[in-house]
Amino acid sequence: MILLDISNGWKTAIMMVALVLVFYFFMIRPQSQEAKKEAAYRDSLKPGDRIMTAGGIHATIVSTDQTHAMLEIAAGTRIKVAKTSIRPIPERKSK
Repeated sequence: MILLDISNGWKTAIMMVALVLVFYFFMIRPQSQEAKKEAAYRDSLKPGDRIMTAGGIHATIVSTDQTHAMLEIAAGTRIKVAKTSIRPIPERKSK
């Protein structure tokens, strides 16, 4: 094996680099990609879209600005929430 001819210090360094790369590709990178998708979703919100808040409240968007959205949860009942608490409505799985 190639690692048998390398000194002990280099073996440790190579293993540490390999561990960091594995950690990056399996943990950090997928999480950052998911965060980018969520940010793109929030930026695409427009009045009339049906959404769900992080607390599970289903609503329709009335208006949005950079950081907040005005939601209508019932006829005449509006609440203002941070865009970061908005999630898409999960799709139902058919049986």
